[in-house]
Amino acid sequence: MTATVPEARAQTAAVVGAGPAAVAAPSAGAGPGAGPVAGPVATPDAARPDAAAPSRPSSVPLPAGTLRRFGRLLAAERITLASTRSPWWCAVVAVALLVGPTALVAAVHEPGDGPVWASIGGLGALPMMVVAVLAVLAATGEYRFGTVRTGFLAAPDRTSSILAKAVVVAAASAAIGLVAAFPAWGLARLLAPHADLALASGAHWRAVAGVALVYAVVAVFGVGTGVLLRHGGGALTLLLVLMTVGEGVVSVLPVVGPAVTPWLPFTNLTRFLTVGVVEPNPARSFFGERELFGPWPALGYAALLALVVLALAVVVTRRRDA
Repeated sequence: MTATVPEARAQTAAVVGAGPAAVAAPSAGAGPGAGPVAGPVATPDAARPDAAAPSRPSSVPLPAGTLRRFGRLLAAERITLASTRSPWWCAVVAVALLVGPTALVAAVHEPGDGPVWASIGGLGALPMMVVAVLAVLAATGEYRFGTVRTGFLAAPDRTSSILAKAVVVAAASAAIGLVAAFPAWGLARLLAPHADLALASGAHWRAVAGVALVYAVVAVFGVGTGVLLRHGGGALTLLLVLMTVGEGVVSVLPVVGPAVTPWLPFTNLTRFLTVGVVEPNPARSFFGERELFGPWPALGYAALLALVVLALAVVVTRRRDA
């Protein structure tokens, strides 16, 4: 049975721990009318003359302790993500959006239609919108239900909390990409036995296995945007408009379009998945080349922009109230 988001955050706080600020609850029998407690009375350490001075905590945390705390945060975020329904529904829709169109294109492909890789190579970009929805909901659910304060009380280091959320959501999105891409490729091979769909080159592997990398980058974009805006509707509107019509409208503008299009993040992610993409001509001017990046530099550029958005979200979250 799946839990609601507040229940998931309660499990999160239990995994992370209440930290050094936790205070033990009073005994049930220690009310105002309780009698004297039998047994010796404990003397505070500060009142004993032979008490040793308390050791001062180190100002620099040990790396092992930092890793343990971050590991607990990862476990907490994994519980939160797996305990809600929306990630599972998004995963199902993403797999269907990739397997369905790929199978349809392969089924209607004829031997005279040209290489089938040219038709199905970029279909991995279709479920990017669903992955963005998953990431935004994971990032803004705590603000929607008011449980973000509980999370920050359990783990006061907001930077680590946001990074842990980004790592978990990106890993889950990459897993969705792998689960969707390889079955889609296998089904396409089954439906189009006459087509050459063997993974015979790096471009073919990039079009299939690279879906996981693209979805991970999109997830970081979604988490960063959601944490930055703290509003699910606003973050979803911004990302979906940018992915569906925003970059397309910019690319057809008369003067600005050719100069701006090569720098658009989701255009570069689609370029990474497309089979047959050639490297830009290094002999031409850097700004005169319409396609500035090859497939792998395009992925690296989009990942860098995603990290910039996430870093901006961390800075803003550290400066404002929860």
